[in-house]
Amino acid sequence: MAKIPHRSGYVSIIGNPNVGKSTLVNALMGRDLSITTSKAQTTRHRILGLINDDKYQVVLSDTPGIIKPSYEMQNSMMDFVKESLIDADILLYVISIKEKKIKDQVLVERIKKSKIPLFVLINKIDNSSQEELESTVQEWADIFPSAKIIPISALTGFFIPELLQMLIELLPESPPYFPKDQLSDKPERFFVNESIRKNILEHYDKEIPYAVEVITESFKEEDKIIKIQALILVERETQKAIIIGHKGEQLKKVGISARKDLSSFFGKKIHLELFVKVQKNWRSNPQQLKRFGY
Repeated sequence: MAKIPHRSGYVSIIGNPNVGKSTLVNALMGRDLSITTSKAQTTRHRILGLINDDKYQVVLSDTPGIIKPSYEMQNSMMDFVKESLIDADILLYVISIKEKKIKDQVLVERIKKSKIPLFVLINKIDNSSQEELESTVQEWADIFPSAKIIPISALTGFFIPELLQMLIELLPESPPYFPKDQLSDKPERFFVNESIRKNILEHYDKEIPYAVEVITESFKEEDKIIKIQALILVERETQKAIIIGHKGEQLKKVGISARKDLSSFFGKKIHLELFVKVQKNWRSNPQQLKRFGY
């Protein structure tokens, strides 16, 4: 009896901010790996999520939303997108049903020239009419004639199992790239940082969330509890005061929400201590950005 070949490959997910790329990753994986919020630029890094089976390994590559960079950190974010295009075996270009305009024609032309399988995923179709959906499918089929144009809803799970099966069938024959018991290429501390940053994005408005970086300084796992100390970096003293809030109330709210998320993620009780420190202009400092993994 012939042995069934093992399949492995990189599935790169790209698109504009807020089209649902991270929600799609979480839906395909069946658990929350990438943080999701209603704000643009929630994803800053390239995060690999691994879907493992005896016969295959799908390496999902979640990337930041495509933007025109305004400062050094955003340049690094766009480098992650370029990287994901280079090593992709399959490309998923995610758009929102309400997205009517191509913001980056250069990227579209680059995608067209690519020889790898391309899926254009029209997301958030639960917010559309049948007529709108049909016209949107036709519009994108005209732009990408060789692509598979697929309507999905990452939030409700519509067509997600079918999409995953299609991806698995297109993976090249290859041994796994990562150990089969791994969930991601990122360490535990990365997910602590992201969870805290997610809660900052949800609790604060305007520029504050974008001026923040989080560093886990201590991560001590015991049988029934994980003890974590994390540092929230901001660029100015005024931002520090806003993050902390009157009598520390705002920071306390972030800590309570992050603790719940981390307890769910790690499956253990969490003891979390948060500190706030000013690191001037860290978003434009190449050395600092390197330290933070950009």
